[in-house]
Amino acid sequence: MGTASTTKFIKNSAGTLAEQAALTTSAGAGDAQAIPALNASGVLDLSIVNGKASSAGVGDAGKLVALDGSGRIDNSMMPTGIGADTKVLTASEALSAGNLVNIWNDAGTTKVRKADATTAGKEAHGFVLAAAASGASATVYFEGANTGVTGLTGGNVFLSTTAGGCTNTAPSGSGNVVQRVGIATAATELNFEAQQPIALA
Repeated sequence: MGTASTTKFIKNSAGTLAEQAALTTSAGAGDAQAIPALNASGVLDLSIVNGKASSAGVGDAGKLVALDGSGRIDNSMMPTGIGADTKVLTASEALSAGNLVNIWNDAGTTKVRKADATTAGKEAHGFVLAAAASGASATVYFEGANTGVTGLTGGNVFLSTTAGGCTNTAPSGSGNVVQRVGIATAATELNFEAQQPIALA
């Protein structure tokens, strides 16, 4: 049975009047014919309206689409070829939201780590919008708005010598890698578009 509300109503139970609680959530078919109640937010719970904020696949067929925690439709709801260009990969180190990342081969396993302009071969391939612990799954975005950055000014943005970071100033030290990674459209937004890196002599 779903979650019972403190709101109750009277029902006829084989000729006897009995109290029954309305439900603020539904557990499925076992709650058929129950009277729903608004939840603590003053709305019907997603379980009552048969809605989902993300999709687990074909088993969610017929369910209503609800916006996710960011106020958008989750990428799992979109048809193939529509939506953000992403890939879920295992993080080989702890990643923070907004980090620019490098995809690499770890003994035959494709993993993701922080991009770093101090090291050739660690150029930026994408970015993450959510933190991920070392060994955990990370969703890598290959294009679009990176809203996890700070301190930028409008114009060209480059991979930073601070691992995972970006900057308006191109690195200039010997052995550094210069890679334009997009355009800053606000102090906290990078329109990511990685360019070919150049290793400085």
